[in-house]
Amino acid sequence: MNGINDPYDMCEGVPSVGVFRRLRTDAGLSDKASEAVALALPNTWYGVILRHEGEPIGMGRIIGDGGTAFQIVDICVHPAHQGRGLGKRIMAALTEELERRAPATAYVSLIADGPARFLYEKFGFADTARHDSIGMYRLMNES
Repeated sequence: MNGINDPYDMCEGVPSVGVFRRLRTDAGLSDKASEAVALALPNTWYGVILRHEGEPIGMGRIIGDGGTAFQIVDICVHPAHQGRGLGKRIMAALTEELERRAPATAYVSLIADGPARFLYEKFGFADTARHDSIGMYRLMNES
């Protein structure tokens, strides 16, 4: 899919607040408040935007402290473009950047929703329960 006739183009960066929100909701992920997104996007350690004929249809980001802890977030592809290996392309770009710049002792995590775990396993991610760990979360509006 990286050939001359490839209608998809990936570039480094993060989308605008509006595009970020649209990409998430189009892909079935939860929406986030504009104010929260505006705070979050500049703190991206590394991000990619996937476009189809110039229109953003996917994205992925890495957040973290830049040294010891990183988290892969916001992986999404518009449903009309799913099933074409595009999530794999996004993950490949993110993991290549981690391998290039993150310290060898860094901890990289992500939350795998549904069958996405099979994609992430291809990039070396494993269920934390295998290591006597359990992933936990807290939503601020549920405290």
